[in-house]
Amino acid sequence: MSYVFVKWLHVVSSTVLFGTGVGSAFYLLFASLRAEPRTVATVASLVVWADTVFTATTAILQPLTGLWLAGQAGWPLGQGWLKWSLVLYALAMACWLPVVALQIRMRNTARAAVQAGTPLPPAYWRDLRIWTALGVPAFFAFLALFYLMVAKPAW
Repeated sequence: MSYVFVKWLHVVSSTVLFGTGVGSAFYLLFASLRAEPRTVATVASLVVWADTVFTATTAILQPLTGLWLAGQAGWPLGQGWLKWSLVLYALAMACWLPVVALQIRMRNTARAAVQAGTPLPPAYWRDLRIWTALGVPAFFAFLALFYLMVAKPAW
């Protein structure tokens, strides 16, 4: 593969990863705040689908393309900005994996509420709080990653 193609793939996949994450989080949060089980079930289903199709594939591509590019450029993995990129990526993924499980559970809880004709139960709101608490550090980790990827500061 050519360096230019892998670099393009790395940039595009990082954009899709971050954009899908921010977009789906925005829609799930605001749908949840409406507290309408049918709306939440629909949006949560789409968020789970988007995370499966877009986020999961780009989450795999990012380290593969990034490590390949670093190797081609001759950058040691212990180099300051690159080391911190790997640490931040690991942090973001450590937050994201439980978020996926929470989103599936939130979707299922909302679907059950629709079928029962009841409001969203307290378990849904507990999961939403945990989901939010995990999403905030992941968001800031990705912002920092974008900075490091673009600036490559010499520390």
